[in-house]
Amino acid sequence: MRKVTYSLALTLDGYIKDEDGSFDWGDPSEEVFRMATDEVRGADVHLMGRRLYETMVYWEPGAEEEHWSELELEFAGLWRALPKVVFSHTISEVVGTTRLAGASLADEIALLKDESGDGTIAIGGAELAHQVADLDLIDEYLLRICPVLVGGGTPFFSRNSRRTKLKLLDSRTFESGVVHLRYGVIR
Repeated sequence: MRKVTYSLALTLDGYIKDEDGSFDWGDPSEEVFRMATDEVRGADVHLMGRRLYETMVYWEPGAEEEHWSELELEFAGLWRALPKVVFSHTISEVVGTTRLAGASLADEIALLKDESGDGTIAIGGAELAHQVADLDLIDEYLLRICPVLVGGGTPFFSRNSRRTKLKLLDSRTFESGVVHLRYGVIR
């Protein structure tokens, strides 16, 4: 059965965006970007909310491509081919290999888990991930911790009162100071 993973860059104090909504502190080095590209390569489907969808539509075909590096072109090719599901009540159209969710979050994940495939069901965007965590449906957390403190903003983790035991599955420190941690949920 496919695993549900949640992966984003975050600050050392646990935020994915600062209080102004900025995440400019998270611009990845080439080696961190490669790892994020490999995560996309390992996904069978990506679930996201409207805000992340609107951010990631940047990778759909557009004029910026002519200035992209080989690595950015590789990422864009993988992203464009990846099936994506957007959970939103405010948009009615999406582009590319993206569809709007037709069922509840729990039902969509249950349907996707039952499909065949070796890749993950990747969750992006903190608000959607918080909902998935509150439903206890996340199997792995993949953190890219950036060496910066922002003091507040959008937290990476849900602020529910549930205790979740985790097991460290992998860790890596990059030259840029970013630390990657991969934790599995113990059930």
